[in-house]
Amino acid sequence: MLIIDHVSKSYDGVKKAVNDVSLLIQAGDIYGFVGHNGAGKTTLLKSIAGIIDFEEGEIHVDGHSVKKEPLKVKEVIAYIPDNPDVYESLTGLQYLEFISDVFKIDLAERQRLINHYATLFEILDVLANPISSYSHGMKQKLVIISALVHKPKLLLLDEPFVGLDPKASFQLKEIFQDMVKKGTAIFFSTHVLEVVEKLCNKVAIIKQGKIVASGNTQEIIQNQSLEDIFMEIQKEV
Repeated sequence: MLIIDHVSKSYDGVKKAVNDVSLLIQAGDIYGFVGHNGAGKTTLLKSIAGIIDFEEGEIHVDGHSVKKEPLKVKEVIAYIPDNPDVYESLTGLQYLEFISDVFKIDLAERQRLINHYATLFEILDVLANPISSYSHGMKQKLVIISALVHKPKLLLLDEPFVGLDPKASFQLKEIFQDMVKKGTAIFFSTHVLEVVEKLCNKVAIIKQGKIVASGNTQEIIQNQSLEDIFMEIQKEV
């Protein structure tokens, strides 16, 4: 589903924020992506989503090149950034209708999905209100719903649990599990290592732009915790 092939990205032409990264995320994977602040997680996610360019390597999503076929890639992905930037002059419903129009979702289907997810995340009663009146957590829920309504084949998320209340976090994990059963691939960054350990079948650890560990979660942690592994890696020179 997602092939990252020797990708490198530099912002200043000298230091590489992402350095020769290769990963394979398959349909049905919940793939956790962890690393310290500034390690390159957001840069890689934005490169996959086509938000920023990269100098070396190639990224393919569902058989399409991010560089050569960007629109084809965007048709099958959804990207949720760490900060929910939305059109605050719109109401929540207007925003979801706009996203639904972009992805040409059938009117009956969009209504069903919007009602379902808005009820699940408990924001149905505020969809008629302007987004400017929403709290950070409500905006995060709205952006998550906008990513789910077009049923992406690849879901990219940058710190998706930040700002969510415990119930919403639980609901999102349940949604993840349901999506991967239907063949969606999920690739997300997080600092919450316990979530990765319990939820993800695969994990990659990035340090100073380089992947230092990747693969099956249980094979990587073995008899330790992911936190122990992560702290050991951070100590290494």
